[in-house]
Parts: sequence; C-alpha cells; structure tokens
Amino acid sequence: MSTETLEAPVVETVKMNGLQAINAALMEAMEADPKVLVLGEDIADNEGGGVVGVTRGLSTRFGTMRVRSTPISEQAIMGAAIGAAMAGYKPVAEIMLMNFTTVAMDMIVNHAAKLRFMSGGQSQVPLVIRTLTGAGNQTAGQHADFYEAWFAHTAGIKVVIPWTPADMKGLYLSAIQDPDPVIIVESGKTLFVPMDVPVDQGAIPLGKANVVVPGTDLTIVSYGQMMFTVMQAVEELTAAGVSVEVVDLRTISPWDKQTVLASAEKTGRLLVVHEAGRNFGPGAEIAATVQEELFGKLKTPVGRLGAPYCAVPFAKKLEDAYLVQPPEIVAEVKRLLAIG
Repeated sequence: MSTETLEAPVVETVKMNGLQAINAALMEAMEADPKVLVLGEDIADNEGGGVVGVTRGLSTRFGTMRVRSTPISEQAIMGAAIGAAMAGYKPVAEIMLMNFTTVAMDMIVNHAAKLRFMSGGQSQVPLVIRTLTGAGNQTAGQHADFYEAWFAHTAGIKVVIPWTPADMKGLYLSAIQDPDPVIIVESGKTLFVPMDVPVDQGAIPLGKANVVVPGTDLTIVSYGQMMFTVMQAVEELTAAGVSVEVVDLRTISPWDKQTVLASAEKTGRLLVVHEAGRNFGPGAEIAATVQEELFGKLKTPVGRLGAPYCAVPFAKKLEDAYLVQPPEIVAEVKRLLAIG
C-alpha cells in the first residue's frame, strides 16, 4: 500500500475587500442574466456608485436602464423593486442604511415577504435588498442599528449578514437567484478589510454556517463585523490554552441549526455574540433552541453577549462601551469555563 499522502489542491486567490467582492458578484450576475437590475439612491457612476461605491462601474457597463438611480424615497425604491420582481425581473435594491428600512417597512414586511404566500404561490418576489449598518464610526443612533431580528421574525424573507469578502460574493450570487426576498446586511467594517477570495468563487448556499476555527472547549457563534472582535478574543484565549470553536452564522434566517447544535454538543458550552441588542436579539432564539435540543448535554447554560438596551451613542467613549469588546468575550468564556 502506498504511503504517499494526497496534497490539497492549490486554490488560486485574489485580494479583495467587501466592496470589491459585492461589486464582482453584481457584475457577474448582471452579465449572466439580463433580468438582474440594480436600483437605489445615487448608484450610477456619475453619482459615485452609491454611498460607499459598491455599484461603481455598473452603470457604465450595463447602462442606466439596468442601473437606476432613484429619488430619495425608500418606499418608492421598494415599491418599484417589488413590482419588477413580480414582473419577472431580479432586482437588487439598495436601501442606503438599515435604519432607513423602517421607512419602507410596510413594503418589505407586508408586501415583499407575504405576496408569494397570499397568492398561493402564484406570485414570486425574487428580490435582494442591500443595506449597510454598524456602530464604530460615530454615525449615531439613526444610522448604525442592527435590526436583523425584526426581519428574521417575518416569515417569507431571508436575512444574510456576511463577514468575509469571499462569503459576500458567494452569498450575493445565491441571493440573486433565490425565488424569495433576501435582505443582505453589509456590516460597515467588513467592507474595507482585504482578504483572500478564490478566483473562481461561486455561489454559497443560504442558510449554511461556516466553522471558521475548530475547537473543543467552547463554541462561539457570531456573524458580521462582530466576527473581527470574536477573532481578537479567540487569539488571546488560544494563547491561554483555551480551545474555542468559532462558527460564523452567515445567514440569520434561516439559521443553520444543525451546525450550531453539532458544535455545541461537541464542546458542551455555547456563547452567542452579536452587535444587535441583547434583549430579544437573535442570540435569544439560538440560546433557547440549543437549550431545548441539548438539554442535559450542555455543561453550562448558554451565554449571550450583545449591545445594551439603548440607542447607538455618538460619543466615541460611549460607542466603545456600547459595543461588545474582546475583553468582555474573554471574561465570559472564562466564566463559562469556570477558570480565572
């Protein structure tokens, strides 16, 4: 018998940040399907390509009929996008910031999410809603909230919050082809950090978590820009001899219950960390489910870390206090492990 080991195939990669990865996904999807449209405020090239430049280059390449700059009206954007989706197109609609989705909540929750159900499956709404949010840049209480729990609570709409540029590209490609509405939340800090992206990065299925770091002592589940904070904490914990398994949820609804349960059962301990408020946040649903499914198998109750029950502060010191920081994660892990 040969003792030679098979070498893992070399994956060719390119450095991209999140902005470039999303742009590449939109470009690829629009090239492949003339039914894919993009619309939102100031998204054309002569207007800068959107609030952070994600759509830069698209209107020059595909024309302003497929890359439509809209009035400053979230309701108009969503109404046009829903109508286009029902007419057979695949619109990608940008709502500049997640707080502004509240202006179009009726359109999103009562129309986009429910039309397939209320029509008995006769009408589909293959719609992607892009939106940006996240504290840490002093944009204050009306520009930085994570409202993913609102949308995850609404049947009929999927909620995606990617962390890495590779995931951004792959999840966007899947979302655009999905027959139902998908809201993709772009966490502010994740858009500007270059990482390796496979040259042939294809679609990543929605609803599948990613085990980023394997471990045996405790599982941490997180997503979006909070993953940077988690990874900083894990680096310190690893140096202290603690083996932490890190699961990047990627999709909030439907969340990957199987992967989280398998990891929590293996390690016996679970900590959920998210930027959204701890009260009634996604971590509460995850914690309740894991406690129900693994009752008697966990070594400690599930831990949760999230923002306090208040608006996002503007002052830098208050904003830092609002956000979960690495020392808090380290302290909570040690508490769950009963170590000093």
